Amino acid sequence: MPPIWKLPKRSITFESTPVVMGILNATPDSFSDGGRLADCTAAVDAALAMEDAGAGIIDIGGESTRPYAPAVDADEELRRVVPVIQQLQGRLSCPISIDTSKAVVAQAAIDAGAEIINDVSGLQGDPQMFDVAARNAVAVCAMHMQGTPQTMQDDPRYDNVVHEIYQYLADRKQQCLDNGIEAQRICLDPGIGFGKMHEHNIELLRGVSEFLKLGVPILIGHSRKGFIGKQTGDDLILRDAGTVGVSLAMAAAGMHILRVHNVPMTVAALKLFQQCQPR
Repeated sequence: MPPIWKLPKRSITFESTPVVMGILNATPDSFSDGGRLADCTAAVDAALAMEDAGAGIIDIGGESTRPYAPAVDADEELRRVVPVIQQLQGRLSCPISIDTSKAVVAQAAIDAGAEIINDVSGLQGDPQMFDVAARNAVAVCAMHMQGTPQTMQDDPRYDNVVHEIYQYLADRKQQCLDNGIEAQRICLDPGIGFGKMHEHNIELLRGVSEFLKLGVPILIGHSRKGFIGKQTGDDLILRDAGTVGVSLAMAAAGMHILRVHNVPMTVAALKLFQQCQPR
C-alpha cells in the first residue's frame, strides 16, 4: 500500500507516478537559476507557472546549497522567501515547502502558509527544528548530507553508500518520531549530490528501491546535478534531458516525489511513461 504524506491542510496520496516538486530558488547564486528568481514578482510568477504545468508541490528556498556556497544569515533568508510565500497565498492551490535548515525561517514560512519543511541537514542543523515541526504539525523531509555545503564535496567516502545512507535515514525517521513528529508526516531523501562523488550518486540511484523499506515517502532530488553534467556536458538542455532520464528510472523504481527544475518537461515525460508502459 503506498504511503500517505500528511500535511496540515491536506494529505498527499501517492499514485502510480511520482509527485513532481518544482524547485523555486529565491536566491542570487543558485547553481541552476543564476539569480533569475531572486525578484519576488518573478518568483511568484514562476511558482504559478510550475503549478499550471503540473507541479504537485512548490519548494521555495532562500539559501543556495550548491557545493561551497557561502552561508546566508537568517534575516537575509527570511527577506528572500517570506514575501514570496505571502504573495502566493490564495493564488497557489498546491502545498508550499520551505527549503531551510533554520528553525526561525521554517516558523516564519509556516506562519506565511508553508506546509512542509524540507531540511538538507536532516533536521540536525538547528536544535529547534524538531520543536517547530512538531508544534505546527507540518510535514517534514529529512535529507542525508555528508558534511555541509561548504565541505561536502571535499572528499566524500563510503564503504557501502546504499547501506550507510539507509541506516542514516532510518535513524532520522526514529529521531523524528522520538521528537513528536507523526510517522505519516515524515518523508526521507537520500541526498543525491550532497557529499557524494559521481559513482556514489549512480550507485544510490541504482539501489533506491531499498529505501522503500523505510515505509515513508521517498524524495529524489537529482535535477541538473553535477553527475548528470558529467554524462551530458554543461548544456542546460542536455542536463534537462539527463534529468528526465533519471526521473523515469526513479518512477520505474517506485519513488514518490521528484524534485526538479523543469516541471513541464518532467510532467510530460511521466505522463507518457505511464501511458506507454508495456502490458
